[in-house]
Amino acid sequence: MSTTIERPATAAPVTHVGRPLDRIDGHAKVTGAARYAADAPVGDVLYAVIVQSTVAGGRIAEIDETATRAVSGVVEVLTYRNAPKIPAFPFDFTVPFAEQLAPLQSDEIHYDGQHVALVIAETFEAAREGAVLLRITYAPGPFQATLEGAHETELPDNFFGNAMQVRRADPEAAFAASEITVDATYSTPVENHNPLEPSATVAQWRDGELIVHDASQWVLGSRAAYAKAFSVDETQVRVLAPYIGGGFGCKGFFWAHQTLAAMAAKVTGRAVKLVLSREQMFTSVGHRSSTRQRLRLGASRDGTLRAVLHDVQGESARVGAFFEPAGVVTPMLFAVPALSVSHRVAKLDIPSTTAMRAPGETPGTYALGCAMDELAYACGLDPLEVLRRNETETDGESGLPFSSRNLLACYERGAEAFDWSARTHAPRSMRDGGELIGWGVAAATYPAMRSRGEARVTIDAAGTIDVASATHDLGTGMYTILAQIAADALGADPRAIRVRIGDSAFPLAPVAGGSMSSASIGPAVHAAAERIRREVISIATSAGASPLHGLRADEVHVVDGILRAKDDPARAIAYADVVRLGGSGALEALGVAEPGKEQEEYSFHSFGAQFVEVRYDEELARLRVSRALGVFDCGRVLNAKTARSQMIGGIVWGIGMALLEETVRDDRYGAVVTNNLADYHVPVNADVPAIDVLFVEEPDLKFTALGARGMGEIGITGVAAAIANAVYHATGVRVRDLPIVPEKLLGGAAQAAWRK
Repeated sequence: MSTTIERPATAAPVTHVGRPLDRIDGHAKVTGAARYAADAPVGDVLYAVIVQSTVAGGRIAEIDETATRAVSGVVEVLTYRNAPKIPAFPFDFTVPFAEQLAPLQSDEIHYDGQHVALVIAETFEAAREGAVLLRITYAPGPFQATLEGAHETELPDNFFGNAMQVRRADPEAAFAASEITVDATYSTPVENHNPLEPSATVAQWRDGELIVHDASQWVLGSRAAYAKAFSVDETQVRVLAPYIGGGFGCKGFFWAHQTLAAMAAKVTGRAVKLVLSREQMFTSVGHRSSTRQRLRLGASRDGTLRAVLHDVQGESARVGAFFEPAGVVTPMLFAVPALSVSHRVAKLDIPSTTAMRAPGETPGTYALGCAMDELAYACGLDPLEVLRRNETETDGESGLPFSSRNLLACYERGAEAFDWSARTHAPRSMRDGGELIGWGVAAATYPAMRSRGEARVTIDAAGTIDVASATHDLGTGMYTILAQIAADALGADPRAIRVRIGDSAFPLAPVAGGSMSSASIGPAVHAAAERIRREVISIATSAGASPLHGLRADEVHVVDGILRAKDDPARAIAYADVVRLGGSGALEALGVAEPGKEQEEYSFHSFGAQFVEVRYDEELARLRVSRALGVFDCGRVLNAKTARSQMIGGIVWGIGMALLEETVRDDRYGAVVTNNLADYHVPVNADVPAIDVLFVEEPDLKFTALGARGMGEIGITGVAAAIANAVYHATGVRVRDLPIVPEKLLGGAAQAAWRK
């Protein structure tokens, strides 16, 4: 696996920013010093285990707690009969309740896997045994857990600022008049997050204050939700999440188990630890909903798009608010004069859906990317050439120019590195021994977002540099890039900088989602560090006891935490000495950064191209991805190593999406049956090929002064389409429903498909 960054000659000079610095939190993680939510050093702790519903609709008829309460060590059993009253709240992004359903408040059952009881005990083993022995009898009622025959559907107008029903010109007429048309339906299954760390909460009430150690991607959002649920002021709640073992969206909102942990702590008067089991993760913290996407493309014979009609069907929980906006990329990715995008959402009796890495863009780029490949074959053209011919300089939805768009450069760099010119066009025309070879390509994209962010930088009398913000590191490298940004601004070594994050007591930060953390907090750190630097130089040049006294600010530079006269390096003073000269004991600055009027002037997106090779052995029905290349335009790269890691992780996710991942429900009961990592398949080392990552780096200075756009989510987009397209090229079989398992490539129907 390799990474190449193509830096333009005009790029601003960098020192620490951009370098492939090792993660500064890496040592703590590999030695076990990093403490995750369930490792919180809280004494006198009780353990809680959730009991979940085994029916998808109806009511609880009877609860027998006798055997549970007889277990040695069981302290309490909470059900709707004795749980404290907690109101339900509608979703509000500033108070992010994922469900409009407060736990343990009634006997009603809304979906299979709903939390119906909580067993609290002195040990985890006792709590688990008590949960197993709890006897609950249900009066089952009707439910609807599949798209077919859904009783309630919605036509959403908006999804986080994006229109969900879009129309441009007369797409039906343009489609009918087109020389070449494609009309195909693509489907994606339910998928579940499976971060290494399951969701966990340790809650403790102390002198009226709620202290929570949480596996949360948004400590400030969780703080707001805890405060509202328990009717206390936000100043009475502190949420800590310094380390998170992956999240991918499932830890970005507020879930019932978090309320239950705080509720149990309040009832018992002791700290309570609640850790979801792997099985419970499949029903308790959201999932990516299934989609059915009909795409109709009309084009001229040269492959130029004339019309696109993209109709999306998805699902959402009756008690939830989230859905998968798969058509969100279609209005802006290509030049299309006539367009229609619609979303229809079925409200079902299922666990809530939620954000999962690049929600909307991931299934949307799959369907659109496959349709573009089908268009290329209908026109008799190379798929990459069709992508090139439909390039645009403006966002077709907003009408705004892109702040920076180097998608054509991504295509060119990728084609050269992948040796795309050696590809033969016809399906089944490339072979290596007994294996069919297929090459596929697709575009990748994700919006560049940012929100108000704050950071505090402090230098104390010992010279310690401290950076603090309520942001998070899910494994994305946030600790490291914030240290690099501060180091450049302060002229210091990144490893001499202490970064503290994941604490709601720290300055404001948005949810660690939407690939916005770097662009939101990075500029705030830079602003605070620059203020500190100016203040330090001011003290050093004005204090009579300073060796730099009398110099102008531009006559001083800082290297490795030492201020020196540019013309006389012997005249020098360390940060610690300057702080002491200032007489304050510490210098502190708060940096604030937020979007401005540029949001009204430009469309901000990142772009990329995914190139994939697959190999298919017809005798063994063995399909594998043998090579992958992602080329990305994400603005300035803040850390070449962590950026590479993000992209490789996204590509691996795309392999799982295309070939393996599928959450299966039993339609008779509404229950998830693939609720473990034996039955829910994700890529392992043997499934992951050589992956190359290239960056076409052009700092996007219209976006932020740092020029960087987020990288957490774009890596998965386009991968599934590139794989599906490569499978068609290899086999001649067009599989339009994921995952592409071998049985979909077997049999007479499949063989007849490619012969057509």
